[in-house]
Amino acid sequence: MPALRRVKGYLMAKSKYTNIGGQALLEGVMMRGSVHTAMAVRNMAGDVEIEMYPTVRSQRPAICKKPFIRGIFGLIDSLSIGYKCLMRSADLSGMAAEEEAEKEARRAKKSKFALKAEDLLEKFMMPIATVLAVVLAVLLFMYLPVQLYTWLSMAFPAIAQNYFLRSVFEGVIRIVIFLAYVMATALMKDIRRTYQYHGAEHKTIFCYEKGLPLTVENVRAQKRFHPRCGTSFLVLMLLVGIIVSMFIRVDNPFLRTGLKILTFPVLISIGYELIQYAGRHDNRLTRIISAPGVAIQHITTREPDDGMIQCAIESMMRVVPGAEGYAERETLSRAAVDAETGAQTAPSAPAGEPAVER
Repeated sequence: MPALRRVKGYLMAKSKYTNIGGQALLEGVMMRGSVHTAMAVRNMAGDVEIEMYPTVRSQRPAICKKPFIRGIFGLIDSLSIGYKCLMRSADLSGMAAEEEAEKEARRAKKSKFALKAEDLLEKFMMPIATVLAVVLAVLLFMYLPVQLYTWLSMAFPAIAQNYFLRSVFEGVIRIVIFLAYVMATALMKDIRRTYQYHGAEHKTIFCYEKGLPLTVENVRAQKRFHPRCGTSFLVLMLLVGIIVSMFIRVDNPFLRTGLKILTFPVLISIGYELIQYAGRHDNRLTRIISAPGVAIQHITTREPDDGMIQCAIESMMRVVPGAEGYAERETLSRAAVDAETGAQTAPSAPAGEPAVER
């Protein structure tokens, strides 16, 4: 049955904000609404694999939903569902199976002793890699900026107790490292494709918020820079961190780094509220708040092709208010997707509290 018949409320509306958020996946897009979460992934045959399930939010006391507290738990939920969908997209796209086949081909050429050694290494590789990644992140983003200023203050003792200058210096170095990391990932072919799906996700949300029919043509015409992007959230945390660091009057690099780590909940809470505000309003203040993140999105989003837009539309149509009758799992052929995304009509976007996009 065409999706056009499965959605109620075909009303055009003024531009409004929605609580729907999303995430780019491997060869696909996930959209998360207040009731349903859906992911659409393009497999190697060109068909679109779609999975949908209820949006499950952890049952927590009412206080956990209060401003400056909800951000921490919201981020935990977003990271959890985002990781789950990312891993699942590897299976649906066929990438995991392809890698497994290549792995088995290599294993067939090895001796039994080599296979046992490889299995033992793989058993411990994931936890070791995780620990090393966390340590490297702390060293690069937290400790290095602090240590650089310590060395600088040794050369210029007059700035040693200038905590305003110290905080700005550390924050700028941290932002430079973040930019370098993002630009480096953009050089990878697979990541560039993911950034294209990221752009498709943003464009689709914009199209829905404007109350326009969700067609490839309409989505393609939208901006790819969205104020509720997770990239904007990270940039806001870095900027808020500069201000918070001014209150840490400690010079010892290790102690200062440790105290900065302890301020993470504060940074998350403030950053979450700022991005919520920016998502609900459009004025000079919100444009200022969103500007740094939007600038970074010139790197983390790219113009998608029509096939990527189709995946984003298929996900969106299953999570909008009023969507019903969709199967939990289905595979749509190229022809079916072309037919649906060429004539979709979106219901009006209701006003509501926007969710931080993953």
